[in-house]
Amino acid sequence: QVHLVESGGGLVQAGDSLRLSCAFSGRAFSNYGRGWFRQAPGSEQDAVAAISWNGGSTYYADAVKGRFTISRDNSQNPVYLQMHNLTPYDTAVYYCAAVRTRNIRVLRATYAYWGQGTQVTVSS
Repeated sequence: QVHLVESGGGLVQAGDSLRLSCAFSGRAFSNYGRGWFRQAPGSEQDAVAAISWNGGSTYYADAVKGRFTISRDNSQNPVYLQMHNLTPYDTAVYYCAAVRTRNIRVLRATYAYWGQGTQVTVSS
């Protein structure tokens, strides 16, 4: 059974940076595509970024392009989401997800495993 745990969320001011981490346990983590999603109050859960099993392909939502970076080092477990120049619109619960595939996945329904989420709050 795959288990995902997010960390790194918190309360920051607009313009600040945060790095989220997603630890993976239970299987050979290098065989899994990974993604980050977020859900703001009253909104649907949206894809933020995704990365293929070997880090060769990445995806970013238009709202975060140029500010967020997803990365992984398969010699180590976690997948990271580095977030710069945060705005109040980035306030949400951020979830990491995993699916056993060598392809990049963007759609929420294609992910099999989910973490519990970490809150990111950006004050103006």
